[in-house]
Parts: sequence; C-alpha cells; structure tokens
Amino acid sequence: MSQKPLNKIGAHISIAGGIENAPKRAFDAGCETFQCFTRPPQSFQAPIVSHETILVFKKAIEDAGMKSFYIHTPYIINLASIKPGLRHTSRIIIRQELDRGSSLGATYVMTHVGSHKDQTAEEGISKVIDSISKLLEDYTGTTQLLIEISAGSGAVIGDSFEEVGEIIKNLDGTTRFGGVCFDTCHAFASGYDFRTKDHTKTLLDKFDKSVGLEWLKLSHVNDSKFDFNQKKDRHEHIGKGFIGLEGFRELLGTKAFQNIDWILETEDDDRTEDLKALKKIRDGK
Repeated sequence: MSQKPLNKIGAHISIAGGIENAPKRAFDAGCETFQCFTRPPQSFQAPIVSHETILVFKKAIEDAGMKSFYIHTPYIINLASIKPGLRHTSRIIIRQELDRGSSLGATYVMTHVGSHKDQTAEEGISKVIDSISKLLEDYTGTTQLLIEISAGSGAVIGDSFEEVGEIIKNLDGTTRFGGVCFDTCHAFASGYDFRTKDHTKTLLDKFDKSVGLEWLKLSHVNDSKFDFNQKKDRHEHIGKGFIGLEGFRELLGTKAFQNIDWILETEDDDRTEDLKALKKIRDGK
C-alpha cells in the first residue's frame, strides 16, 4: 500500500463575522488546512483578537481536525519603501501578525516584501533585509515568517529567485525566519515555466541554486488568466488558465512540492472543483 501524502490542501478563507468562523468555513469547503487574514487586507487597523476568541478559534480548529493554518499579511506592506514611516508601519504590522499567529497557533505568516520605487533594486533589497532583521530581532513567538514570490509588475521586489535568494542569504540564521511561499501564478507571470518535465527540472534547479530548496515551505497554487511571462497577477481556477492541469501535475508531483502544503487563492465560485483537482494531482490520480 502506498504511503498517504503528508501535505495538506486548503484555500484562503474569509473571516467574515470573526476569525473564529474560519476553521468551520474551511472544513465545510473541503479544506484540510487554510489561510486567512486577521485584518482587512487594505487596512493598517486590526480588530482585537480577544482571549475568548482565541479559545473559540482553537476549539474550532480542533473540531475541524486540522493541524495547521496560515496567515497572510495585508497588501499595504512595503518593507522596501523609500519612506521611513511606511517601512516602520510595515514592520509593526508584520510583528503584530506574528504575535497574533503565535496566539492562534498559525504555522506561518507570509508577506509580500514591497516595491523599490524611486530607488535602485539593490537599495530596496537592503531595506527589506534591514526591516525583517529588525522586526524579528526580539521576537520569540512560535509562528515563523515567510516571504512570498512576487509577480514581477513595476518595481516589485521578489519576482526573481536571485532577489529572493539575496534576501534569504542575509537572513540565514535569523530566529523565526521560515523561508519562502512559492506562488505558482506569480512565478509563471515572472518568467518561470513549469509546464513540462524539463521546464520543471530547470525551475527547481534554479530555485535550489539561487534560494535553496530547504527554504521552500508553502505554495500558493493558482492558475493564470494571462500567458507566460506577462508580469500580471490574475488568478484563474485550476486547469482553466495558461498553466493548465499538466503544468500543475509536473510541478506539484515533484518531491519538493509533495512535502509542503498547498493553498488555493481562487474565487469561491468554483473552489470545490479546484480542491478536488488538486487532491487528484496530489494522490496521483
């Protein structure tokens, strides 16, 4: 009998009505794990997560039979900003999310690192490294921080493996830094193809050389509404975009991706079918 895969498959889940509602909502959708915000994604403000809410949330996680969940930071984060105030606020928000994650039991908090607008990429990357080092300096919580691969539009940082690798090289050994969240749509939009076995091998070799496969900890799994290397982040349902089912079978069938959880970020209208498709791929069907 073949061994059951260890990785779990889930989706980004709404926290409407309170974060304590997310575990059951995820379970009802067919998720084995899930990702959520703890605050509005375009806001600096965060609702208070009370001790009572934490207890209710943890009980809901237990009732759903889930062992893990993940938190995504708001989209307004920019650790590379030329504006010191925005960098400072971004550090505070991520630290808050890590502390909230530790209280709730999240495995990882993931974040986009931001944009180097009005400065060089090198200057922006230096600010990202400094920002992450500072926000983790005295952090002792259990939730670890991941940086997410970007889609490559504008002056965004993190759209190339080399940029991600440069950040990680300078954070190696930093307490509670976890690694990388690999978004399939973002990577595809940024010029990394994995629609054939050869392309997948090339991609993983490049990632290993530039970043290190040991830093690959989670994947956002989304098809793409736009064709290869278009620098546009538009998620499509699994198998209905330009990546296609065969592309996902090639990438997700590798040992590197079989060992990490997969999180959908597609719209609710066809999410059940997306989850079924990913479970078939994981289970080799």
